[in-house]
Amino acid sequence: DLLKAVLMLNFTQFVEWPASAYPSSDSPFVIGILGRDPFGKTLEGVVEGERCGSRPIVIKRFRSVDDVRGCQMLFVSEHERNNLPKIFEALKGRPILTVGDYEGFALRGGMTRLLKTDDGKVHLRINLDSVRAAGLTVSAKLLRVADVVTQGG
Repeated sequence: DLLKAVLMLNFTQFVEWPASAYPSSDSPFVIGILGRDPFGKTLEGVVEGERCGSRPIVIKRFRSVDDVRGCQMLFVSEHERNNLPKIFEALKGRPILTVGDYEGFALRGGMTRLLKTDDGKVHLRINLDSVRAAGLTVSAKLLRVADVVTQGG
């Protein structure tokens, strides 16, 4: 979905990652996709030639949360919905922005949920507790356009 892909690219401008999020100073910014990829080639098309600061942006696909390495943003596919507790436990404390697009994602511990509205727009829900626990900082501009939720709902 093009709109969701563009929003994910925009997150690179409105979220700050600590230096420790990168394996080295010249590592690319990696957007990972965990599970079945809903984007096809759309996400690659959107990030082509784009940068997060000085870092080129690349897409990597992971079959299992155990394979997730060197990644700063992770889209968790809806097919992984039943594995969310295991996934969030495995990623705990790591500076990885988790993104999902289905009911309950942010309330169950995911950081950002993309929610398509009836009029074709995408609404954002951000779990600030999860974001802060990962050592990430979200810009006030992004928070202003989002529903902010905490672990307790």
